[in-house]
Amino acid sequence: MPTDTNHYVQAVLERNRRMVAKTITLVESALPEHQAQARDILNELLPHTGSAIRVGITGVPGAGKSTFIESLGILLIEKGRRVAVLAVDPSSKRSGGSVLADKTRMEKLAARQEAFIRPCPSGGTLGGVAQKTREASLVCEAAGFDIIIIETVGVGQSETAVATMVDFFLLLMIAGAGDELQGIKKGILELVDAIVINKADGDNIPKAQRAQHDYAAAMHFLRPSTPTWSPPVLTCSALETRGIDTLWQTVLDHRRKLSETGEMKEKRRSQALDWMWMLIEEGLKEKFRANSKIKKLLPRIIRDIEKGIASPTEAAGELLKLMDN
Repeated sequence: MPTDTNHYVQAVLERNRRMVAKTITLVESALPEHQAQARDILNELLPHTGSAIRVGITGVPGAGKSTFIESLGILLIEKGRRVAVLAVDPSSKRSGGSVLADKTRMEKLAARQEAFIRPCPSGGTLGGVAQKTREASLVCEAAGFDIIIIETVGVGQSETAVATMVDFFLLLMIAGAGDELQGIKKGILELVDAIVINKADGDNIPKAQRAQHDYAAAMHFLRPSTPTWSPPVLTCSALETRGIDTLWQTVLDHRRKLSETGEMKEKRRSQALDWMWMLIEEGLKEKFRANSKIKKLLPRIIRDIEKGIASPTEAAGELLKLMDN
């Protein structure tokens, strides 16, 4: 792996696909020396980012996210775009491993030179988004990919983290809204910019249309995240590539409206601050766990809590005091 920061930066700006992948690997590394170098690289790349459209896609299991993303990606490439897909895979809690099968699930898209697919193990990170997904998206933007698609693990209470790093947040669903509405967290529905009912093909079209009506009715009870935009409920067939172009036009309409009011710039600024605070929290946790006094005391405190001898509140206070010493 090259050690020269300028080598990484120049190669990314020259759109060297192999070095884009290596740079993201460096960004994802947990080694302190790699993290320091990655920060330098990202600082150099930052002026070359910011113009890409960032789209987050989440959805229930079986909604056909990979097929949908492949159909969308190919459509965008045919429109002259360059597409990067950061697909977050659930990592094993036992081994930390990840299936990383997205390239095999998007064979047609993976074969296109204008596309870059990067499977990212989530590492158990809350929010369904890999810890370094934000940094990886910046590397892809600097490499000239003007559409960044982030596919998340699935729907859940912690899944909303994706909304803090994208311009457009899409919830992909399938027919059967009456039952599935119960399983969707209100927090996600309040953050989405559109809902798309996939698999609206063949005998499933009437079901998809009913689901569209049910979701649209449900959305009326929620306050949109911005007064400028009311999230639409659309239908599509990723398999037959119908409705994909309508969805993309919706993304562009959303971007145009929020850009005209200045909300898009404000959203990006807010996301950057959220990112900073998240990194501060992560850094504090790392320092906490690395503290030698805490390492020495922690096993005893854990045993006391498990035995009921100490309360979690008392234990946390005792450990935090050690950070000041």
